[in-house]
Amino acid sequence: MLKFENVSKSFWTGTQRKVILDRASFTVETGQSLGILAANGTGKTTLINMMAGLEKPDDGKITRTSRISFPLGFMGGIVPAHSASENARYIARLYGLDPDYIEAFCRYLVSIDEYFDMPMNTYSQGMSARVSFALLLALEFDIYLIDEGMPSSTDADFNRKAGNVLHERLTKSTVVIVSHSAFILERYCSRAAVLKDGHLHMFDSLEKAKAMYAYDQQ
Repeated sequence: MLKFENVSKSFWTGTQRKVILDRASFTVETGQSLGILAANGTGKTTLINMMAGLEKPDDGKITRTSRISFPLGFMGGIVPAHSASENARYIARLYGLDPDYIEAFCRYLVSIDEYFDMPMNTYSQGMSARVSFALLLALEFDIYLIDEGMPSSTDADFNRKAGNVLHERLTKSTVVIVSHSAFILERYCSRAAVLKDGHLHMFDSLEKAKAMYAYDQQ
């Protein structure tokens, strides 16, 4: 379970205070995936980072009783000077998992040949994104956090393999997707919310959330 109780978060922009959340309360139960629609610049990444514990709220309480992933695309745990192989083994040890298995899983999924043993600061943006996503899938969580959907990759083989693994994970896990696009949410979420002016409007269906979001975008 992931629970927000009267959570508030804001930033000072230099000219005004930007409110991300204003006393928001909601619960994500395992088995009930949630999509959150939010326009660009409204605080999508800040919200997902608070869910993961990467940022603290100004006020309120966040409770986590399940294994919650780091956000898809988050590179904070990766050491760029190390290879993908070294990073995979390091992350495995942090989570108390078998380094040989995690390295082999990521090596298979990413399929970048000799680059897997080269420093990640020599990788293209697409290669780095594939390694980050592979690490996310290598670690099994109860709730997966996704900011703006799948990583951008032009590699069809990676998209196929990663998509199959993600689909298998989500048959027994829960996903929270925060995005400005309703299309991304449609594949995984039946329940949704709309983030607007610091308020999170919860709906019991994606269609109702889409209707409010579309109206606000007009």
